[in-house]
Amino acid sequence: MASSYSLFHYFLASKSKFPSPHHQNHPKFNRPAPTVISCTSSSTFDPSPTTSSSNNNSPSPQKNRRLADENIRDEARRHRSTAKNTFSAKYVPFNAGPDSTESYSLDEIVYRSRSGGLLDVQHDMEALKKFDGAYWRELFDSRVGKTTWPYGSGVWSKKEWVLPEIDLDDIVSAFEGNSNLFWAERFGKQFLGMNDLWVKHCGISHTGSFKDLGMTVLVSQVNRLRKLKRPVVGVGCASTGDTSAALSAYCAAAGIPSIVFLPANKISIAQLVQPIANGAFVLSIDTDFDGCMKLIREVTAELPIYLANSLNSLRLEGQKTAAIEILQQFDWEVPDWVIVPGGNLGNIYAFYKGFKMCQELGLVDRIPRLICAQAANANPLYLYYKSGWNEFKAIKANTTFASAIQIGDPVSIDRAVYALQNSNGIVEEATEEELMDAMAHADSTGMFICPHTGVALTALIKLRNSGVIGAGDRTVVVSTAHGLKFTQSKVDYHSKEIPDMACRFANPPMQVKADFGSVMDVLMKYLGDKAPKH
Repeated sequence: MASSYSLFHYFLASKSKFPSPHHQNHPKFNRPAPTVISCTSSSTFDPSPTTSSSNNNSPSPQKNRRLADENIRDEARRHRSTAKNTFSAKYVPFNAGPDSTESYSLDEIVYRSRSGGLLDVQHDMEALKKFDGAYWRELFDSRVGKTTWPYGSGVWSKKEWVLPEIDLDDIVSAFEGNSNLFWAERFGKQFLGMNDLWVKHCGISHTGSFKDLGMTVLVSQVNRLRKLKRPVVGVGCASTGDTSAALSAYCAAAGIPSIVFLPANKISIAQLVQPIANGAFVLSIDTDFDGCMKLIREVTAELPIYLANSLNSLRLEGQKTAAIEILQQFDWEVPDWVIVPGGNLGNIYAFYKGFKMCQELGLVDRIPRLICAQAANANPLYLYYKSGWNEFKAIKANTTFASAIQIGDPVSIDRAVYALQNSNGIVEEATEEELMDAMAHADSTGMFICPHTGVALTALIKLRNSGVIGAGDRTVVVSTAHGLKFTQSKVDYHSKEIPDMACRFANPPMQVKADFGSVMDVLMKYLGDKAPKH
């Protein structure tokens, strides 16, 4: 105990070197109380931009509280603009040439073009261009953080760019979006020598993943279709977990039946329980995601079930708002790189579309380079990229801890290739050990990420080590789901119970006898290892 005694007294003696926690009188902490200024509510789109309140110091007038028997929908209805909506959107074949005349109303139930290809939502860009970039920036910024229906949502605050013609009464929203853009200061500095690394935590959302951004749009449109008496009884999806959670939650909020096809024994318990708790009709099917996807497409062709997978381009309209939000959070400055985990590959295109719309409408003057990160056990896009885009081959995806991207035949392969080729993009992969080690490193610096974010961080580490990404490059890693959905993978890693994996950065709990001396010995050794070296 002699060494413990001396170390203990070293810490007692050094206590006086640290500042007192009672710092009320320190000038750094003697700051005036913040001024709270009330904000007026945003109504539906008004084509006359208002003068920014930042140009004067007088507080805006106090907004009257809504009526006692009125909710925020009622309030939005009362303040609704009578001006005619001048914006519109429609389905068109994805990447169709200028001579194509094929198009469909968003009120039609259609998932493929006449040739069997993907569809895309095309906005009337000429109508949107009647207002300059400064106007759109100010409009979007004015809606952030409000509770005004539906603009408090990070998705619906960009309503004119998402579903411009939908009635506010048809929108189903949990005020999703507006997710944290986290400065990964310690991770960037310690592991990468970077000082401008950011993680966009899309998993800090209503159901714990970025899928909420797309599902609010899709379920809102289904709500509209049902009111229009279209033949829709329920909404269905194949899922590796997160899609089903988002679909079941938004359908439950709207009172719409949801049907979920899940691959048996291939998703986490946390993901499985979400659709069950939200009242979805869950089918656990003895196949993988690709098999579930094949079945749901066949079923929705025969029954009045609306398809909710990303084959349906409506979801991408919501997901693209995360890209717009990143620009907003950087005060409309464009990052150098954005890294997105990829499975079914709709999200990488959604980010490209969001960035590209901002460029075309004058909000920014360029777009970032995009990187799609895949698990090596489910890497068809990576193999296609490494072949020089010569020939795409679907694969049989092997098991990966990044279960939401365990997809071997991605629906949105053409969309992803288009996005990457038009953003000078890159595709990288991560082995199981690499993604789990990256996740452990990130968690050790204060994050709590999902394995899919571990895939994206591995891509970053590889590209940083090879010099492709520079030390001063502003880089955003998109975190697609909350780490709490994947606790078992973390338990297995830190327990060193993963076969054929070293789990080099595991941090298992230490077993200690229940007596003072044993506890003191362990703690003093730990503190000695952590003490500053002089």
